[in-house]
Amino acid sequence: MASSSAGIVTGLVTAALVTIGVLAHQASVNAPADLGPARATAGPAPGAVKAPRDRRHPDALPAGSGTGERVVYSVDDDRVWLVGPGNKVRRTFEVTPSTVDPVPGAYTVTSRSNRVTGSDGVPVEHVVRFTSAQGVAVGFSAAVDGSTAKPDPDRRTGGIRESRADGDAMWEFATIGRPVVVVR
Repeated sequence: MASSSAGIVTGLVTAALVTIGVLAHQASVNAPADLGPARATAGPAPGAVKAPRDRRHPDALPAGSGTGERVVYSVDDDRVWLVGPGNKVRRTFEVTPSTVDPVPGAYTVTSRSNRVTGSDGVPVEHVVRFTSAQGVAVGFSAAVDGSTAKPDPDRRTGGIRESRADGDAMWEFATIGRPVVVVR
């Protein structure tokens, strides 16, 4: 009787392992190749204080937004800066924020997608993701139709929308591992 029970248990364990293997394979085949974990490389800025601004030049790079080549995103000003070597701003532009804001802090680009459908159902291109917040991926993207309409406030979305030209610039600049600094 004992050997019969052992055979049944062995059969059930084998069936379970085969099922898990099949499901894991299906998940890996259907997941985007460039999808990586969204994580902060450093904690949020202490107290999440608004970075100082040059009031005479509202599009000037915020003081205290880091050093080196990076993307800087101000959640309060709805503006992005692409910062190149020597702390020189290569490009700055306004964006349409998502309904979910990332926490101020230092991140890195974790994944990119050339063309997908956004969480709001809009076809987007040049998606550059750098974190997640409130259960949604957060990143920059441009609507394929060029629209930058404000998102439905009743839907949680993480797509920070930019024009197609700005999306092209972001795509070229913000490769995997590029620092992204979020400020107030």
